[in-house]
Amino acid sequence: MRRLTAAALCLAAFAHAADAAAPQSPIRLALVESLSGPFANTGEAVFRNLLWAIERVNARGGVQLPAAEGGPRPLQLDRYDSKGQSEEALAALQSARDSGAQYVLQGNSSAVAEALLHAINLNNQRMPEQRMLFLNYSAVDPALTNEKCSFWHFRFDAHADMRMRALMDVLQQDASIKKVYLFGQDYSFGHAVLREARRQLAERRPDIEIVAEEYHPIGRIRDFVPYGVKIKASGADAVITGNWGNDLTLFVRAAAEVGFQGRFYTFYGNALGAPAAMGDAGVGKVIAVADWLPNYPAPESRAFYQAFRARFPDPADDYVHMRMQLMIEALAAAMEKAGSTDPVKVAYALEGLQVELAGQRGTMRAADHQFQQSLLVGRMQKAGSEAVPFDVEGSGYGFEVIRALTPEQAEMPHRCSMRRPG
Repeated sequence: MRRLTAAALCLAAFAHAADAAAPQSPIRLALVESLSGPFANTGEAVFRNLLWAIERVNARGGVQLPAAEGGPRPLQLDRYDSKGQSEEALAALQSARDSGAQYVLQGNSSAVAEALLHAINLNNQRMPEQRMLFLNYSAVDPALTNEKCSFWHFRFDAHADMRMRALMDVLQQDASIKKVYLFGQDYSFGHAVLREARRQLAERRPDIEIVAEEYHPIGRIRDFVPYGVKIKASGADAVITGNWGNDLTLFVRAAAEVGFQGRFYTFYGNALGAPAAMGDAGVGKVIAVADWLPNYPAPESRAFYQAFRARFPDPADDYVHMRMQLMIEALAAAMEKAGSTDPVKVAYALEGLQVELAGQRGTMRAADHQFQQSLLVGRMQKAGSEAVPFDVEGSGYGFEVIRALTPEQAEMPHRCSMRRPG
């Protein structure tokens, strides 16, 4: 029922914009994500973002294709629950393919992304008549656009090394930090984050002592207090973590409970319950990196955020991703550029494509299919000031932008050697 509801919502905007003639068949996009289980809130946040982006495309008449390709066609978002597990995601992928979807959208878990990418590579080799493209909005293990890069995969989020470099731009200038605790989830992404943290600390702040590097099972810990006790006892001035979802919220809450006074350098500390969990203890101490933040000081950016909140007014729904909006805009533009929905033609059209929305721009680098976009670093503050007009999820806390990197400053070299179809 939820899949059907999502599809109906996506098509409603198109129906309002369409002529009296019967609408053309929709272009099916398959969202394969955690929609139940410990990370369901992250999957639902993704769904809201993609739904809003698709509604915008459909409201302007859908994807404008030539008559030979059926003319204007709406986008349709179908939901498939992976439960955060690779096996479930692979089963969902098969169902999506059998239903006619040629575009797979996923991001919350690099391990799941790797499994999907491997399956899509095999599918496209064995079944060229049912090829699929993988659009990745959040799985940021650097290997996915380096050693494991694929013509069939496009990443619209900055990878972990890019995000870490933005955080290090801030940490490098903080002379009060002498000891750091590295803490992460025990899977490919978690290890990639802390590996890069070690490398960049050695390069940019060799005076800092790494007091520990610790991993925990992903999505299985309910009580992080023992970890918080160890971190406090270590004497660390800061924690660097790539944790996300409940693994971040529960962790920062536990650290606050045991009285840890240090800073948190995070990839995802700007929402999904983390600011409310920290409360006043996080003010000035929680640092987060993102492709965009609501308090970015530009009129068109703030208007964009206010439009999202008007569409989803419940404070619990407050987590908008600019990169997901740009991803859907890029997909629609690539289809129109190709004059087709054929995955091969659309993939070639995506390469080098530049898109812009609400003053934010990005370009899909052809060499490795890594999206190049700006990155922002924010510090948690009480909301209500000129610098922090918007809070997060009704918590009373928001993020002040303290560092802004242009796409050119955020760009990093790649190690991709891509094979393209003949």
